[in-house]
Amino acid sequence: MVRSKSKTTLMLGSVFGLLLLVNGCEQQDKQQTTETTSPVATVSTTSLNNEKGAKETSAKRLGQLYQRSTQTLFKSRALSATLYGMSEESVGIYYADKMEDYSPKQEKMLRKALFALSEQIKSNTATDLTESEQLTRNIMGDLTRYFAGDPNFDIGYIDVWMGLSPFIVNQINGPLIDVPRYMQSDQAVNNEKDALDYIARLQQYDQFVSGIQQKLKADVQKGWIAPRINLDGAVKYFDSFTAPLPVDHPLVKSLQKKLEKVSDIAPERKQELIADAVVNVEQVVYPAYQKIKQQTLSILDKAPAESGIWAQPNGEKFYQDAIKQLGDSDLTAEEIHQIGLGEVKRISAEMNRLLVAQGYTEGSVGERMASLNEEARFLYPDSTEGREALLADLNSYIALINDKMKGLFKTAPPYQVEVRAFPKDIEEGAAGGQYTPPSLDGSKPGIYWINLRDMKANPKFALKSLTFHEANPGHHWQVALNMAQTQMPFLQRIAPFNAYIEGWALYAEQVAQELGIYLDDPFGDLGRLQAELFRAVRLVVDTGLHQKRWSREQAIDYMFKTTGSAKSDVVAEIDRYMVWPGQALGYKLGMLKILELRAKAKKLLGEKFDLAAFHDLVLLGGAIPMRYLEANVDSWIKQQLDNSPEKY
Repeated sequence: MVRSKSKTTLMLGSVFGLLLLVNGCEQQDKQQTTETTSPVATVSTTSLNNEKGAKETSAKRLGQLYQRSTQTLFKSRALSATLYGMSEESVGIYYADKMEDYSPKQEKMLRKALFALSEQIKSNTATDLTESEQLTRNIMGDLTRYFAGDPNFDIGYIDVWMGLSPFIVNQINGPLIDVPRYMQSDQAVNNEKDALDYIARLQQYDQFVSGIQQKLKADVQKGWIAPRINLDGAVKYFDSFTAPLPVDHPLVKSLQKKLEKVSDIAPERKQELIADAVVNVEQVVYPAYQKIKQQTLSILDKAPAESGIWAQPNGEKFYQDAIKQLGDSDLTAEEIHQIGLGEVKRISAEMNRLLVAQGYTEGSVGERMASLNEEARFLYPDSTEGREALLADLNSYIALINDKMKGLFKTAPPYQVEVRAFPKDIEEGAAGGQYTPPSLDGSKPGIYWINLRDMKANPKFALKSLTFHEANPGHHWQVALNMAQTQMPFLQRIAPFNAYIEGWALYAEQVAQELGIYLDDPFGDLGRLQAELFRAVRLVVDTGLHQKRWSREQAIDYMFKTTGSAKSDVVAEIDRYMVWPGQALGYKLGMLKILELRAKAKKLLGEKFDLAAFHDLVLLGGAIPMRYLEANVDSWIKQQLDNSPEKY
């Protein structure tokens, strides 16, 4: 979900720096080869070859650790391997018919293995690695630690997107929601074997859900229970998931649709396969979900009424680690809260100027934005036609930005992006918009998901900015470029560093404005500012909930009054922050850091500053912790200044 990312060795970790290092080594090797005619040169070459062999050994050892990290994670997360379209070789097993095991024993083994790999990677202090190889080592050490979770907490589960997610049962994510969705959207069925693999997964839903039941029970025994409102939302999801007749369930309909495109299976065999899927949904999938629903209902009375992670055992320590992992920050919660309040004040003042210019003068910024949300001219009809018109507009915005951004982005991703509405069974708890990545081979595009549960939550003035965030030049552009960096270890190509990824997507919204998208669209610019305000408010309410002990109602009231966003969106957002502590911090903190680095480069380089080159620098190094991004930018600035003609 959301969920990439110049010219000398001084450019720490940049792709261009890596290429020049490689080219330089090749030229040096050629020179050394021509000198092997004399005995002295032969001795020198032998010595150099020994050094080269040692280097290759160091790099090889690290490469093996990177491969083990990938296989360790994805052997336990087979459906995420399906999401990315990974090869059998890269996972280390045939996984297309495998399900995931979230039992306490299996989760403990996964975390222990990943943490050990992180320590092994970090402890490899070989001095013969290039700067790019050292950076990769550091990133991979951080990344495996991210996936291992905080070793002080054995609750929740490991998510391939968010690392340690604290509540395995909730209203918005988790294996009970994500696994069936990945099967529907991402599991390829191109022949009968693929169809049988799909059905094999359906046959294992009882074991799959049983592991989640065991994990939920273990967490409850430790006193670690999601807030009641989130568990109520999960129960609503279970009811929605099991509401259709088995023959009409999305898991069946998805298989049926995929089989329609397969020409080498006889029609009667297709019907047999669909019938098998129906039986398994009825006899395996539904009973399993009904069991987890009953278990969830049984713990409602134990669930805390409080909304923040502070109410969980040792929850304040959990939140500080979440700030570090998901906010990529060493700041305290109070410091982040104050940054949020400052940004709310600044953005609200900008919005006020625009509103006054358009004749909206009465009431707070939030009240005036809420009134805009009631005007018919900004709303799509709550109908099939209205939804189709909305989707068509989103596609037109992608085409518009693709044309506008050509001058500011040198390198384009090789993957396509597609707009889709969220499936009905998950839209109640889902975000307003979301992005999922393409498959590695490009057979499945990146998907920009839009939530159409409440058409009033999608006013026309807000959708350009959302599109630029989720598609181009935001999530799709960054994630697809990251996935295309084949010289990187696989985990680095899909690195989900939250502050970088969400910070880039929010930065992308501003870039669209700088490209002149809103010159004749003041209300669209208001929508952009409202979206940025929304992210500033996240700093306030996330820290409010999890550190300052705000109630859910207090957080909803503040966000609604401040932003004027649709109440349904605000409620869904606050419920999301309650189960994803720290995740909402990455947007504004990441954006502020990227803007800070851009301003620094522009100030120091003056007329030599090239924004397109800056974007390539930020993107082609992949998703990375912000301290490494800062080092990359500093090295780039130094290299540009060192090559300045004025110097000579």
